[in-house]
Parts: sequence; C-alpha cells; structure tokens
Amino acid sequence: MEFISFFEHYVPPKPDVCLVEAESLNDLHQSGVIGFYDTHPINEEEILTKLAARGANLDALTEADLKDFDQDHYGGTDAVNALADAAGVRADHHVLDVCSGMGGPARWLAHRYGCRVTGIDLTTSRVEGATRLTRRVGLDSRVEFKQGDATAMPFADAAFDAVVSQEAWCHIPDKRSLIAECVRVVRPRCVIAFTDIVSLARMDPEEERRLLAEMLIPRPPLVREYTQLLGEASCAIEQSIDLSDKWIAILMARLQMYRSLRDTTIAKFGEARYLEYDRAYSHFVGLFVKRKLGGFRVAARKA
Repeated sequence: MEFISFFEHYVPPKPDVCLVEAESLNDLHQSGVIGFYDTHPINEEEILTKLAARGANLDALTEADLKDFDQDHYGGTDAVNALADAAGVRADHHVLDVCSGMGGPARWLAHRYGCRVTGIDLTTSRVEGATRLTRRVGLDSRVEFKQGDATAMPFADAAFDAVVSQEAWCHIPDKRSLIAECVRVVRPRCVIAFTDIVSLARMDPEEERRLLAEMLIPRPPLVREYTQLLGEASCAIEQSIDLSDKWIAILMARLQMYRSLRDTTIAKFGEARYLEYDRAYSHFVGLFVKRKLGGFRVAARKA
C-alpha cells in the first residue's frame, strides 16, 4: 500500500518546517489512517459473513446478534459499559462517540442505555458500513454516523451530554486540538471518557518507526500528557485507570482472531495485505508484552 511505503521512509520535519509542509504531512497521515481502515480485517462484509456462518438471519438481525462481532476495540461490551458508567450515560443523554469506526459501541450504548448517539469517524467506508449495520438492527432512529475530522468537528458548542471514545485517539497526532474539540462540544459539568494506547517506556527508533509505518500510530503520549491537556482545558480528572495488564491478554487473543480471518482477509484484500497486517499487529502486540505500550481509561468532567 502507498501509505505504508511512505511512512517506512518517513523522517520527521525540522522544527522550522513551514506551515504548508506541516499541513501536507497531516493530510498524508490522515490518508494513511483512512487506507489502514479501508483495508482492516474487521469490516462490514466480514461481520456479516460471521453472522451468516452462525446461522443468523441477516434480514432480521438484532443487536444481540451483532454485539459479538462488531465491537472492534478491547474488551467487548463490558468495556463499553465501563466507559458509559464513567461518563454517567443516561437514557435522556445525547452521546458523542469520537472515532466511532464500525459503530459497535454506539449501537450498544443506544441499545443498553436507551440514549441517542452520534458517531464521527474520518473513514467514509467505516461511516457507511456502520450506518448500514445500524439500519439492519433497527437502531437508526437513535444512532447516526457522520464523516469528519475529530480535531475540527462539525458540531455546535455544548451539543452533547457525554463524549466517549475507545482506542482510536492514538492515530491522531494533534492531541491538543482533539481534546479542545471534545471539551467544546460537551455541555458544562458533563464527562469526556475514553480509553487509549499510551507509552509506558521509551521505544527505540526502529520500534517507533514501525509503529508509525505499520499501525499509523505516532508516538503515543504518556497518560499524564492526556491528563495535563484535560486540566489545561478546565476539566477535572475523575478516573485514570491502568488497563495495561488486562490488555495484554486481550491483544494476544485478538492477534489469533485476526489470524483466524486469514481466508476472508485474503479474499477481500489479497495475501500481501494479510501478511502486512499480521506483521504489523504482531509487532504492536509485542510492544505491550515488553511493557513499552499500555492502556488507560480516563474520565474528566468539564467545568
């Protein structure tokens, strides 16, 4: 893929790089992220194939059918529930899911809590797939998805009662703008709750290069960098929970799960993409095993 070959030879710009060059690099990074998720092993077709193999009626799906296959994050619906509890989600809330992917968490929130949910994602194919899956399970009156940039969201100030996200902000280099936008769109005294990948120990240059080249993840922040940005944005930290140990087992299981999708991945994207992703994800999981990467759940309340 072109986005992989670029980042394999990526050299960070000098500090005096002009704004136009910086914007071009950001655009290229966003294109890489879009390409990464356009060819992700978990996709609408794969989800429906798994459901059909289980014997589900694809013309009469329920959220109970879908929830076992569409939670493309760590920990399934239990993790969504923990995030919703941290955010204090209620039936009368309108929740924003930032970087909503295939829409699994958004659908589950609407199903379990009865709330309205809007998801925003950079990748058009994920937005379209999430919309179709939502329609299949009859949740489209309460759940919608929009294509957009999380650092410049197309929503009014104070439009939402809670903001949630799961393991997606790692792809976004500009964490300050991301946090500022989440704070802008949530109502006063409401909560931003998210899980994300963080740095636990210094990676060597080759590990950092591969993480960027293969997983489209620039150097993950320390958890204190997230909490500092939230504090600077007038948010009070209510929860900061280390999930690193739990995630190691989950990630190792996910690596085997992705390998079980070999045939469907090759059929859709080709053997080269399967092997490329397997190499990338193996390295990624290895960084968790070596305790260089970890995971945290953070919840912060806007003033």
